[in-house]
Amino acid sequence: MNKKTQERGDFSGISQKFSKSIYDTTKGRLRMEVLERDLAPLLSAQPCLLLDVGAGLGQVNQWFQKKGFSVVHSDLSTEMVEEAERRHKASGLGEQCEYLSASLADLVNQQPPTQYDIILCHAVLEWLPDTELALQQLASLLKPGGTLSLMFYNHHAQLFANAIYGNFDYIERGLKVKKTVRLSPQNPAVPEDVDRWLQIEGLEVQQKTGVRCFHDYLRNIEHQQRFDELLALEMKYNQLSPYRELGRYQHWLIKKTDGKKE
Repeated sequence: MNKKTQERGDFSGISQKFSKSIYDTTKGRLRMEVLERDLAPLLSAQPCLLLDVGAGLGQVNQWFQKKGFSVVHSDLSTEMVEEAERRHKASGLGEQCEYLSASLADLVNQQPPTQYDIILCHAVLEWLPDTELALQQLASLLKPGGTLSLMFYNHHAQLFANAIYGNFDYIERGLKVKKTVRLSPQNPAVPEDVDRWLQIEGLEVQQKTGVRCFHDYLRNIEHQQRFDELLALEMKYNQLSPYRELGRYQHWLIKKTDGKKE
């Protein structure tokens, strides 16, 4: 696919770079540790049907595969999907996993339509042009009583971090960059808006966690390598206000209630 026409969030051609820049770093390790703790109740539940939207290389959904869940692994990038399938099979997984190269809209338009007991949607919203529409689509894919694990790039944390860095002109431009960088999300979500849109769709937030509440604000970047200490700090405070709200990402566990609010 030509880079000029490639959709935002499609990491075809750079899957190895994506893996290295996201997961082979202290920020990636923190993300995975926090997710594993937050998702522990779901992982210990009765195996059911799970959809992973924007699943990338499948590091998270493989936890569920190991527990016997039936998984649908979807991502825009065919390359990422194929690499995830290779990795899973090399680990003795993949037997109960369906691999799809598909957008969120593609999943919604599938016939016959499918609803899932659990949906994982991690670091996807910030790549999509319409956050409210994406939440509507996720709600339509979730069974009543089902759980959505939603992680999104936090607008407030992006603004706060750039103020600390002295990027006042960037803030004045409304956090709009002059030149986009492929691995940098450009549509952070305002948590209050996300909360309101979820309520409209009959989705109720059960738990909120900040991801990287301290890591990104360290004055001495070398302290990011004090991983065990930093992880303990994050785990102790990342569900407590005001630290939670400073997380570079927000991870919310959300239940679908019986009906959509009018």
